Amino acid sequence: MEKFTIKGGKKLKGEVSLLGSKNVALKVLVAACLTGDEVTVENVPLISDFRIMAEIIRHLGGKVEFFDHTVKIRMDEFVSEKIALDKAAEIRTSYMFLAPLLSRVGKAVIPNPGGCRIGARPIDRVVEGLKKMGVAITYNSKDGYFYAESPKGLKGTVYKFAKNTHTGTETMIMAAVLAKGKTVLKNAAQEPEIDELIGLLNRMGANISRKADRTIEIKGVGSLHGTKFKIVPDRNEAVTFAVAALITEGDILIRNIKKKGLEEFLELIDLAGGGVEERRDGIRFFYKGDLKPTNVVTSFYPGFMTDWQGPWTVLMTKAGGESTMHETVYENRFTYVEELKKMGAEITLYNPKIQNPAKVYNFNINDDNGKNFHAAKISGPSVLHNGILQITDLRAGATLALAALAASGESVLFGIEHLERGYEDFDKRLTGLGADIKRVEE
Repeated sequence: MEKFTIKGGKKLKGEVSLLGSKNVALKVLVAACLTGDEVTVENVPLISDFRIMAEIIRHLGGKVEFFDHTVKIRMDEFVSEKIALDKAAEIRTSYMFLAPLLSRVGKAVIPNPGGCRIGARPIDRVVEGLKKMGVAITYNSKDGYFYAESPKGLKGTVYKFAKNTHTGTETMIMAAVLAKGKTVLKNAAQEPEIDELIGLLNRMGANISRKADRTIEIKGVGSLHGTKFKIVPDRNEAVTFAVAALITEGDILIRNIKKKGLEEFLELIDLAGGGVEERRDGIRFFYKGDLKPTNVVTSFYPGFMTDWQGPWTVLMTKAGGESTMHETVYENRFTYVEELKKMGAEITLYNPKIQNPAKVYNFNINDDNGKNFHAAKISGPSVLHNGILQITDLRAGATLALAALAASGESVLFGIEHLERGYEDFDKRLTGLGADIKRVEE
């Protein structure tokens, strides 16, 4: 068991480079299994989630070889259509293997997906779409597996998502690329990471195009081939290091990133009085004086990303006045708040009065147990002090690490395995910016 000890109060300064996007890398692994040819992927993040997905591919009969931050994937032939329960329990994107298994084998046995338990994170929207493509799919509550078959092959369809779904859109795209005929996905998600996946698939021989009004058109092809692909930098990492600069009153240049995908975040930094400088070699984030409060509502792209919610909330403990954060994407994403309150943060959770919750909230209203809070009031500025902190999920881990960096005294963070699902060498990279952070093995 490992933990981090962080002595806060250091102003972080310097330069940092981002690793490949986690939300692209995991889907690229699945896409590579749509062909028997070799797919080479560069700039992969060496995080635990990526390694788990690689292990699932090996279990299914594929080869995955690592060469530093480059990986080669080859799925000549599936030797199994069933994903092991223990692996699927560790990572939610495991269910996306439905697409290559149904396309190439005609059947799939997939456990109910795991990973960070942030809300229910249902896959019902994908199940409904696959059924329209000719898939017979049932869920066995006794063993926790979905059983899917496409005996006549996948067929094109027109399917409209009831609500925005990032991974659901990607799964349906991958299912459609080898299907017979044309598939049209309506109310499809627009995140930049999805366009990266589309770019990879088209390089492999797929025929995918975005149309107006959140519509994606996929014309099925007979087969895909291998290619080489480089993953773009992770915009969630960008936000984490940007907040690290502001919350510690520091100055950090994040190298080789662009404005694309960060527009809402950059606008809020300007509104809050933080420093931003777009440069040829990246974007510089720096503290330039007292921060102002903000009112934020999370949303799907191009809105303020739900993954940025925690880091922004802890940043607002430094702002003078009352800020609010309204989470509309997941029904239970304030698990870190009690930990922040232990450190002296003044945060009150509440539920805003909403006339039409089903329209406002992206999660399934029936999955909300009535005990969850969907918004937070943050009063500042608060003087954070050290604490013994427990990480419960990936983004909560980044949030608590940021709090510890800004706090006085030495904090101890347990559950860092959650943090390492999405950040490679997090402690070493922060140390390079002047942080006092140590990894301790118990």
